[in-house]
Amino acid sequence: MRRALFLLLLSCHLLPAGAQEEFVEPSRFITRVRFQQFTGGLIVFNARFSNFPDTLNFILDSGSGGISLDSAMVEHFNLKPTPSNRTIRGIGGIKNVSFLHGQSLHVPGLSIDSMSFHVNDYSLLTSIYGERIDGIVGYSVLSRYVVKVNYDSSWIEFWTKGAIRYPRGGFMLHPQINTLPVQSLRVRDNRAVETRFLYDMGAGLNLMFSTDFIRDSGFLKKGRRLFAKEAEGMGGKVDMHMTVIQQVRLGPYRFRNVPVYVFKDTFNVTSYPTLGGLIGSDLLRRFNAIINYDRSEIYLVPNSHFDDPFEYGYCGLELYLINGVIEIGDVAKGSPAEKAGLKEGDVVVAVNRNFSQSLSAYKALLTQTSEPVQVVYRRNGELKEVRFMVKSIL
Repeated sequence: MRRALFLLLLSCHLLPAGAQEEFVEPSRFITRVRFQQFTGGLIVFNARFSNFPDTLNFILDSGSGGISLDSAMVEHFNLKPTPSNRTIRGIGGIKNVSFLHGQSLHVPGLSIDSMSFHVNDYSLLTSIYGERIDGIVGYSVLSRYVVKVNYDSSWIEFWTKGAIRYPRGGFMLHPQINTLPVQSLRVRDNRAVETRFLYDMGAGLNLMFSTDFIRDSGFLKKGRRLFAKEAEGMGGKVDMHMTVIQQVRLGPYRFRNVPVYVFKDTFNVTSYPTLGGLIGSDLLRRFNAIINYDRSEIYLVPNSHFDDPFEYGYCGLELYLINGVIEIGDVAKGSPAEKAGLKEGDVVVAVNRNFSQSLSAYKALLTQTSEPVQVVYRRNGELKEVRFMVKSIL
């Protein structure tokens, strides 16, 4: 009798445990795609749109709530988008968009179908990076797969949804995801503040704060110098300021003396006070990432770029590739570039005797603070030359 009672009790204890068992298919590898890193750590990879044979350049962007195609490519493919009342909002403005419904994206080993591409003009992005930008890949793709990004090997891997074994040596983030991932972050300057930021792999910077957050939080040290700079985002160009903050903490990882941007959030991109700003790809590229939207998980592992020095150089000018030539865009008032006499519209011929006409190389040279910069430029058909020191914002 005792034995029967014991077995009965044991079975009663086992039943609930058995009922709680959950069988989850393991995540399976699908394919991998090579990518390039552009200025600021942006990820750009090749893919084909629909049934067209052209190889296009797409930015992988967790700050995008969908997927999009450049208006120039829409015209090239002779497509007719469907008008809509929907809008997209960026730091540079708000605009109505049309859609290409029921379309597909193809990479080697994977075709992703039944997607609605919104249409946008990416000519500004093309001029900023000196390479054609044909579209942006965001939530529409990231939500369908487990996506692994390895900045050491320059591979993106696509895996099926399912149980996944994370490698050792990293840290798990649990962002809130409602098309866009939002992650808590601790920042310190005058005082420490913890608030939420948009996790934005498509923003080529470290951190960006809204002026509302800076004013209300009081975390920025009094006397911090703000350096005027023009930045480019969805919707157009925006006047911003650069400065440095004492510390950024993401999970257990700390970064000191971090260059950041401060901007007036005219179009309420950050929905302040919901968000204080965004964390961008120049910081995120220091980690290999496993992005698992299905479980609201982003797993970060420090990579070989973790200890890369930050860029503190400031010269106050912007460069753009326009019609095959590199032109000077905005020149900040009071900046080293303005004091040297450079003006918007000047055509850059060489920087530090580098005549390669490489936009990325010139931008890198203009952030070096160790020696004077020599710029050869053309104005009204006449060649000129200036020398000036790049200022440090540190």
